[in-house]
Amino acid sequence: MIAFLSLFSEELLKLHNQWLQEKKNHEEWLFHNSQVCYLRKALNDEFDDLERGIRITDGQLYDRQYLFTLGENKPRKIGKIFLRPASDYADTGIDFFVVFPKTIDINNNNYKQEALVNRYKLASKRYKIIHNE
Repeated sequence: MIAFLSLFSEELLKLHNQWLQEKKNHEEWLFHNSQVCYLRKALNDEFDDLERGIRITDGQLYDRQYLFTLGENKPRKIGKIFLRPASDYADTGIDFFVVFPKTIDINNNNYKQEALVNRYKLASKRYKIIHNE
């Protein structure tokens, strides 16, 4: 009888510990909303707990430079023009960038990172995960 009660209490204790862990995970998810500071905290807690170098930056980094054609007869001196990906410009629709430091390998945890960002961001916001250069 004592062995049965001991076995039952061990399983009950294990179940209680699992419930406490799930409760903690759900509370963490409920206490975070879609503000940038909470998203940054959740990402740093998960992927960069020591250095906390993950940043969230604005998605509208650069304005486009329009180049006139010869038919428009509007000569313009062109200075240095940098070729950038289309997602770096203001009118592309990317709302924010998640910038990971070089010390974190983003290729190994890419799906996990995307899942975490998708969990905490607003549904209408679009993002891109980039590596700090």
